[in-house]
Amino acid sequence: MEEWPGDVLARFDGSQDECMSEIYRDVGVVLRTYKLREADRIIVIHTRDNGKVRAVAKGVRKTKSKFGARLEPMSHVSLQLYRGRELDIVTQAESVEPLAPMLSSLDRASQGLAVLEAADQLSLEREPNPRLYQMIVGVLRTIAQKPSPLNVPAFYWKLLAYEGVRPQLDACVRCGESGPETQLVAFDLNEGGVLCRSCRSGQSISPGALDLLRNILGGRLAYALAQEESPITHEVSGLATRALEFHIERRLKAIAMFEAH
Repeated sequence: MEEWPGDVLARFDGSQDECMSEIYRDVGVVLRTYKLREADRIIVIHTRDNGKVRAVAKGVRKTKSKFGARLEPMSHVSLQLYRGRELDIVTQAESVEPLAPMLSSLDRASQGLAVLEAADQLSLEREPNPRLYQMIVGVLRTIAQKPSPLNVPAFYWKLLAYEGVRPQLDACVRCGESGPETQLVAFDLNEGGVLCRSCRSGQSISPGALDLLRNILGGRLAYALAQEESPITHEVSGLATRALEFHIERRLKAIAMFEAH
């Protein structure tokens, strides 16, 4: 384990003795990083047991850094940290699985960055969220194996369902009309689901896109991810982006690069 200068510990947590008593271990995914001074970085990680953690990684921008390459965005890492008042301090970092597959193509990398941005928006500081951790790891592994056009949109829809805003897809969200004779032809973000022809508002949704959405949220994710790129997958993808942006009340930056490829 690298030794940390006392002045660094004091800067971020008051005293060295206090820091030494707050060592902990966790596993997580690096969401983003910031430069700090000449050689350091602030690492933002969604961890399994501690939620979102911001930590200083000392000296990782030096060419001789022992673990700088293990703390890049999308890295899945096992960590040892000192707990600080505002910023923790990374003292050990070991890769759980290689990052290389995520960087093997622009498509994989852009999908991964789109996942990280969404996860970052929904991850809360110091609030454990192991289910979100599992979802992030799961989708990054899937992207590494096969960058399906629906990996990111499906992740967004699953996130929304996990957040408690699963859309109504089987009946008109306004009048409740359902059944084989009911034509569900529109999707309204304000209403939270699909609408029949009589109640329609929002944007149109095709039968194929509605069926694909039901597969994603109804237990047939593998089938949905096996679909080839098509106007229907583009429709589901665009709606997923708008639905997530509506929920978090801000635009997603990474999705623009992702949708361009």
